[in-house]
Amino acid sequence: RRAIHGNQKCHLRSDPQLMGAAKKFNWLGWSAFALLLCLWELGSRAAPKLQLYVPPISLVMVALGQLALAGPIVKHLMITLGRFLEGYLLSAAIGVSLGIVLGYFRIVHSFVEMLIEFLRPMPSVAIIPVPILALGIGDAVIVAVTVYATVWPILINTLDGVRRIEKILLGTGRTFSLVRRQILWQIILPAASPYIVTGLRLGVSIALILVTTAEMIAGSKGLGFFILDEERSMNSAAMYGGILLVAALGCTLNRLFLVVEAKTMRWHRGVIARESA
Repeated sequence: RRAIHGNQKCHLRSDPQLMGAAKKFNWLGWSAFALLLCLWELGSRAAPKLQLYVPPISLVMVALGQLALAGPIVKHLMITLGRFLEGYLLSAAIGVSLGIVLGYFRIVHSFVEMLIEFLRPMPSVAIIPVPILALGIGDAVIVAVTVYATVWPILINTLDGVRRIEKILLGTGRTFSLVRRQILWQIILPAASPYIVTGLRLGVSIALILVTTAEMIAGSKGLGFFILDEERSMNSAAMYGGILLVAALGCTLNRLFLVVEAKTMRWHRGVIARESA
């Protein structure tokens, strides 16, 4: 186990410090955020002519509260969240599976490497017309675009993690007559897990971005559609309310991921801590 984590020691040695810092309340950050909201409120109040485009934050919060009580924005939120979960989970399953296969079987990676390098840098929004032609307007298009965009960081990080495993570990597993399934669960996944987790965390924000963007272009419901619809109606307070709701959703999802990561990767930080002692 010491050898499995040796090549990641420098990357993770500061994790206990980071975890300790994360548990402390960030007074400075929250104060800066509160100051920004105050400046928003005062700046908007000081320029009445601009309030049509940038209403005070107080009016935005009032509009958001009214929309929440009335119900429509809650329905849009649940639709967006459902699409996010579907696209993200599919991306995780595809990205991790393909990353392990391509990282373990070098010949397979060589065969598809140029295709990956050609498709990966392509802006995900640019492919939206393709699934629209194939699937029409609706949930399937939005989920498909989300999967396409989100799968890349998960795939690349998983592939990189598997390829960084020391060959002597795999050779030792074969020496002890481990079958491929045992090598996967006992060597590959533990050694590549920090890279996989990094890809999964990057995928959270990318999936939410693409869901919202696709809803603006190819959706008739969801938070992305709601924001664009309110903008077209010149209802700027409701539009900003939708934007703040998307931001809050992204922050919440990221925090939840950090909580899950802290619990699932606790064993890994314990190993690194013992090695560092």
